[in-house]
Amino acid sequence: MRLLAYVILFFLGTTVHAQMNKIEFTEYDLDNGLHVILHQDASTPIVTVSVMYHVGSKNEKPDKTGFAHFFEHLLFEGSENIKRGEYDSYVESAGGTLNANTTYDRTFYFEILPSNQLELGLWLESERMLHAVVDIEGVETQRQVVKEERRQRIDNQPYGSVVEESMKRMYSSHPYKWPVIGYMEHLNAAEEADYKQFYADFYVPNNAVLSIAGDIDINQTKEWIAKYFGSIPKSTKQIYRPSITEPNLTSEIRDTIYDNIQLPAVIQTYRIPAQGTPEFYAVSMLATLLSQGESSRLNKALVDEQQKALFVGAFPFELEDPGVSIAFAICNMGLDPADVEMAMDAEVDKVKNELISDEEFQKLKNQIENDFISSNARMSGIAESLANYHMYFGNADLINTEIDRYLAVTKEDIMEAAKNYFNKENRVVLYYLPKPTAQP
Repeated sequence: MRLLAYVILFFLGTTVHAQMNKIEFTEYDLDNGLHVILHQDASTPIVTVSVMYHVGSKNEKPDKTGFAHFFEHLLFEGSENIKRGEYDSYVESAGGTLNANTTYDRTFYFEILPSNQLELGLWLESERMLHAVVDIEGVETQRQVVKEERRQRIDNQPYGSVVEESMKRMYSSHPYKWPVIGYMEHLNAAEEADYKQFYADFYVPNNAVLSIAGDIDINQTKEWIAKYFGSIPKSTKQIYRPSITEPNLTSEIRDTIYDNIQLPAVIQTYRIPAQGTPEFYAVSMLATLLSQGESSRLNKALVDEQQKALFVGAFPFELEDPGVSIAFAICNMGLDPADVEMAMDAEVDKVKNELISDEEFQKLKNQIENDFISSNARMSGIAESLANYHMYFGNADLINTEIDRYLAVTKEDIMEAAKNYFNKENRVVLYYLPKPTAQP
């Protein structure tokens, strides 16, 4: 994942005016299948140009993991018309910034630019889609970058392997079982032809959404989009989508991980429905109830009152196929993880057995509304949300209406979600313990 500092703080801090208002947009398809979404907002002279590709780690082959994330890095190397290493320079010289990220389900690229540099952003993204240079020199360079990223973020980071260790136990068949960053032995073994094939298979217009938000002229933008993207050939191959159905868990899975840590941790991972399904919204609100804010259930009980944990949290993974919700607690010094686990279970049991109060439920809905608004508080957030909603649900207008699905959840729905999904037969429990001290 590329994390580049914003060049102009003004661009970073600008929020969308009248953010409670409906977000208007125009959308259409090019003949090559590229879906285009345009949102005009002239309140500030900035524009976000983004392209989302419907390819993530789940589209990889079991013996060639890490390709989706690797390409997030590789496609900043350059193109037939952009010299190696100069992609970033074009944006930074124009007073903008750029970034990218990869998930299990998709890869997302964007530039934030002064609005008079819109054409530059379109050219850069068209170069990425059609003319990227995928060769051994770039591959070898980015292999080292990805290896270092893995060392820093996972291998040498305390608790850094939590998601990887949880997911590989939660899934036995589905490709969610391997990490987004992949396994280094697969990237090392891959040849140049493998990378070229991945680019040809997935970086095509009919597997992408071009989403633009900001101070734009709609008609001029359409002309430039036609100029830079209209001639890119459509793929005639069927784009690979895994159709694997992961079997339900039938019993709790438990394991112990020894890590370079000082304090033990308890990790509970529950299987939950896919994003967009009715029950997902209740599960998501349950995670918010348990862990968001200092007055949340887990924080109040385990951190403040019982002082059994130093830090707690719970978060659902919004995934295209049935995903997970992870709850965790970092134990206070001297505490037995089993005691901490019992305290976590007790808070979940309360939700199963007692409806939350009207006051707490209203607070929960307020948090959900605030999160929804905040996600679209910048042009880059709007561009990404529009692309997400089209790519996953075929309905970009969910940027305006998905909040209604959350607010339709009742207290009874949250109780039912806890009963259906937050149970021992549907989870993986990991104890993270400090590695034993070497004996003299």
